[in-house]
Formats: sequence, structure tokens, C-alpha cells
Amino acid sequence: MFRDIWMTFERFLHSFGGMCLFLLRMLQFTPGVVLRRFRLVVYQVYNAGALSLVVIMISGLFVGAVLALLAHSSLEQFNAEDTTGIFAGLGLVKGIGPVLTALLFAGRAGTALTSEIGLMKATDQLSAMEMMAVDPVRYVAVPRFLGGVVAMPLLSAIFTAVGLLGAHLVAVEQYGVDVGAYWQQMQNVMDWEDVSEGITKSVVFGVVASLVAVWEGYNSTPTAEGVGRATTRTVVVTSIAVLFFNYMITAMYI
Repeated sequence: MFRDIWMTFERFLHSFGGMCLFLLRMLQFTPGVVLRRFRLVVYQVYNAGALSLVVIMISGLFVGAVLALLAHSSLEQFNAEDTTGIFAGLGLVKGIGPVLTALLFAGRAGTALTSEIGLMKATDQLSAMEMMAVDPVRYVAVPRFLGGVVAMPLLSAIFTAVGLLGAHLVAVEQYGVDVGAYWQQMQNVMDWEDVSEGITKSVVFGVVASLVAVWEGYNSTPTAEGVGRATTRTVVVTSIAVLFFNYMITAMYI
């Protein structure tokens, strides 16, 4: 048993080190890709962000609505229904918004990136690029990585905005909370530090989710089964990493 644990730990260290080196390699090529292949980066932002909008907006609406339901039912016992906006705003901006956006991003865009790059490897497209002295990391991995990094904060902002709308509809329209008190309480409590925490989380989650997706696709076994396993690992590893970094960033801001 201890041998299996040690071997698992060794594999984790090997994968983590390789992923860090892969990130440094992509960052080395980033300035050139942005300057010379800007249109491809924009297309990848569209592929990772715009195509995920429907899922993000629908999820944000119902998450905000449920958050308002829970907050109102709890605060009603203390006759503090007007502070529902505080809990909805802080919950969406600082915690639930970036985290759920990252998890949804991993399930939709992350798996798409992994399967796309994995399929290119399985059909020897990456090997063909290397034979023509074309670096696949520069022309395949970096644009997709940058597209995910740019798209993630934008999706998180949209998720939070739609979530606040869903909370408003439930608290104000359904339960009759005063609209002025709802928004005023939220504005009085929230400050720039709360917003910056949400922005920091969305940027970090974007880097993590995009890196894991590109890494798993680029290093997948070039078979149909290997691509499927890489896609599964993308969701699992990204989910664990997002929850870990969410705790670390939250602790840093407290």
C-alpha cells in the first residue's frame, strides 16, 4: 500500500513539474503569438468564451435565484430581509461566481480544448508539424491557452451579473424586498477589495483551467481511449485545482 502511495506521489510530482515547464514554455512564446497571430487568439477567445455563454448565463441566473431564496428564508427569521442583497452580492462576486464559472468552463471549453488537441495528436498532425520544423506549442497550444485565459474573467463577470439579476428577481419581484434597500445595502457593504478578490480568482482559475486542458490534450495517449481519459482528467484535475486555489486566495484576502 505504501509503495502504491509513493508511486502515485512520484507521478504527481512528475506531472506537476512537467506542467510548470510547459507553462514557462508557452509564456516564452506568448508575446510573439499575440503580435503575429492575434486573429487566431481572438478566434480562440470566441471558441472558449462566446460558445459557453448560454451555459454560463442560464447557470448564473438560477444560481443567483437559489442564493436569494436561501438568504431570504434565513434572514426572514430575524426581520432582516433587506440585507438579502449583501449575501447575494458577496456570495456571487467573491466565491460562487468565479468558482462555478471555472467548473462550467472546464466542463465545456476545457474538454473541447483537450479533445481537439488530443485528436490532432492521435491523427499525427502534431508530428507532421514537427517534421516541417513548426513548433506545435507555439502554433497550437499557446493560442488556445491565451483564449481560455482571456475568456475566463469575462465569463465570470457575465455569470456574476446574471446571477445578481436572478437574485434581484427572486428577492424583489417574488418576495417584495424593497428594491432601493436591496441595492443600497449591497453597495454599502461591498468595496473594491471584494471585487478585486473576484477578479483575482477568475484570472487564476482561467490560467489553471486553460493550462490543464492544453497540457492534457498535448500529452494524451494518441488513441481514442487515451483522448477520452485525458478529457476526463481535465475535468477532475481542474475541479480539484480550482477548489484548492479558491481556498488559498480566500485565505489571502481575509
